[in-house]
Order: sequence, then C-alpha cells, then structure tokens
Amino acid sequence: MEKLKRILHRILYPGRAAAALSVPAGAGLLAYTFLYAVEQSPIAYVAYILSAYSLLLVCVYSMPLIRRGKDLVYSLPLVRRYFEDISFKLQVSLRFSLVVNLFYAGMHGVSGVLNRSVWFGTLAAYYIFLSVIRFLLVRYACRHGFGENWEAEWKRYRLCGVILMMMNTALAGVVILVLHQKEGFHYGGTMIYAVALYTFYITIMAVVNVVRYRKYHSPVMSAARAVNLAAALVSMLSLETAMLTQFDNGNHPFYFRQAMIGSTGGTVCAAVVGMGLYMSVHAARQLKNCERSA
Repeated sequence: MEKLKRILHRILYPGRAAAALSVPAGAGLLAYTFLYAVEQSPIAYVAYILSAYSLLLVCVYSMPLIRRGKDLVYSLPLVRRYFEDISFKLQVSLRFSLVVNLFYAGMHGVSGVLNRSVWFGTLAAYYIFLSVIRFLLVRYACRHGFGENWEAEWKRYRLCGVILMMMNTALAGVVILVLHQKEGFHYGGTMIYAVALYTFYITIMAVVNVVRYRKYHSPVMSAARAVNLAAALVSMLSLETAMLTQFDNGNHPFYFRQAMIGSTGGTVCAAVVGMGLYMSVHAARQLKNCERSA
C-alpha cells in the first residue's frame, strides 16, 4: 500500500520542470494529431493521454497559487465583509441585481423601438416591474437592514407578492403575442449565446440561493429570493422563444413551436402567480399574528 502511494505521489508530483515540459509536449502532439495524424492512430492516443496528464499536472501545481491568491483577496476588508456579513452580502446582491434588471429593461426597450417589436417592448415592461421590486427591497435594506422590524418586512414581502401577480399581466401578454404570431424574440449576432450563459447562471444561482438562505428567516430575504427565481424563469422562457425563432430551419411544424412556448409560458405564468399569491396570503397571516402579539 505504501509503495502504491509513493507511485501515485510520484505521478502527481513529477517535479515542476517535468510539469512545465508536459504542457508544450501535449499541445504539440495534439496539434500534430489534429493536422496530420489519423484519428485512430497510436500517436493520437498518446496525444490525448499526454494532454490529459499535463492538464492534471497544471491543476495540481496551480493549487498553492490559487490558495495564496484566495488568501490575498480574502484579506481585503470589503471582500471579507462580503463573505462573512450575510446582510451586507445580500445588500450588494440586491444592488447588483437592480443594475442588471435596469440594463435588461433598457436593452429590450431599445431593441423594441429600433426593431418596432412588441415582443421586446413587453419584455422590457416586465423587467421594469422587476426593477421596481428590487428598488423597494434595496431601499428598505439600506435603511433598516434585515430582521430588525418584522412587521415592516412582512409588509414589503406582501407588496412584492402583489407586484409579482400584477407583472404577470405583461408576461401573459408576451406568451399570447408569441403564440399568435410566427415572430418572436431575436437577438442579433452572437448575443443569444451571451444571453444563454447569463440565463443559465441566474437560474442556477436562484435555486442555490433558495437553499443557501433558507435558514435566515427574513421576509425581505425571502422576497429577494422569490424575485430572483421569477427573473430566472422569465429569462428561460425568453431564451427558449429566441432559440426557437433564431435556429428554426423550417423542419419543425408551426404547432411544435406553439406547443413548446405554450407549455413553458403557461408553466412560468402559473409559477409566478403562485409565488405572488403565496407571498400575499402568507404575509397577511403573519401580519395578523404580529397584531395579535402586539
């Protein structure tokens, strides 16, 4: 067993010189394989194995540098406060989300005017509603923090739920317009790939934050999580519509597009209305409890 450990250690830590030489060797063999060698030739297998091994060595020898860089960044006061102070972290997140929402609303609004598109205009209205909610949460968080006044937080929570239900009108309008017309969202050039990356990122982070901040029983935090989830759902819907429009090669019948957008749009609308209704009813019950205990 000890001999096996020594062998593995020697493989993973052959020395910095060997690790540095493995990178150009692996890259050179890969280039030769792609340009000249046959795909199933022995040199190709050697190139794949050596390139994978060199990547492993780079990761192993980079870990100490990454740790030192992390310690250096973490020593900065603002960075440390961001990771240790949950209230400060959420305030930063809310402000950043507000800026992103305003940017998205402006981008879709400009696209709607330039392209004379009702689709982009309606989506811009939706992001304006989201920006209003985030602005209310940011203003409250900056003035009062979290967990200081439960009654005031439940009122903000209820207001956000009402706005979520109201903004569903704009979302339903987007779905109805797309279903009744063959046109839809279309992002110019490679913009759709950037939108796709952002959409997947905010969707993953929305789900992660729901789990991560569940232990903090702040209504304002819960409202922020609900808004993030609603924004992620709408981004997924708009991305699906844009991809169906942009990558349509004519092989799929029109009813396929209608079925996809209709099912996704209906699910998203129902989810947003459900969140808004739950927030409103739950906040009303909690406010009654606050009045009774007062």
